[in-house]
Amino acid sequence: MSDAIDFKIIAKDGQARTGVLSTPHGDIKTPAFIPVGTKANVKTLDIADLKNLKAPAVLANTYHLYLRPGEELIHQAGGLGKFMGYDGPTFTDSGGFQVFSLGFGLEHGVSKISNIFPEEGSRVARDSIVPKKKLFKIDNDGVNFVSHLDGSKHRFTPEKSIEIQQKIGADMIFAFDECTSPLHDKKYTGEAMERTHEWAKRCVQAWTNKSTQALFGIIQAVLIKTCADKARNLFVRWILPA
Repeated sequence: MSDAIDFKIIAKDGQARTGVLSTPHGDIKTPAFIPVGTKANVKTLDIADLKNLKAPAVLANTYHLYLRPGEELIHQAGGLGKFMGYDGPTFTDSGGFQVFSLGFGLEHGVSKISNIFPEEGSRVARDSIVPKKKLFKIDNDGVNFVSHLDGSKHRFTPEKSIEIQQKIGADMIFAFDECTSPLHDKKYTGEAMERTHEWAKRCVQAWTNKSTQALFGIIQAVLIKTCADKARNLFVRWILPA
């Protein structure tokens, strides 16, 4: 656990629990609904709106901020919070979801919300999919991708994702993961989970801003119980306090 972040469980009922996540920029009562500010702003809302809504935190997107305006500019501005004029807790995801949405998401014609699952759902819906050329190519070391903005070529690895997130400077950064498509079969889902597990270990090694940032372990919804158990054990061992 990071020196900058503290988590305390307040109440438990079976496996359900509530708690308080303390960050350098305020406390977050968990479970929490956290608005997404993909490009360092929440669509249709300004900072005053977020304060009036008592938003517990804001989650920004590493992939999009890396492409524009770039992590160096945000770092020079004093970090994500100061860059967007927000003084509450901040999170950045790893870019892992974009590996899906601009990769297999395009190829399979599915998004983050879909009624299309292996051996389930509407046959009409599956037949109506129009596949597109994916912009990402995954290997065990990382991901090559083509920018959706200008076609330039880039590469994300676990180490690169952590480096970018540390420069962006959110209170909580995410381990780099592979988010699979709902149309992937059991075999590929298991391989992706193993890859995510290995990437998480590399993220821990690359994470150096322990005094100012915490690292959050990603557990994707997977089809294989043994993989889910492995991910859960990894998360508890490296991220949560004893």
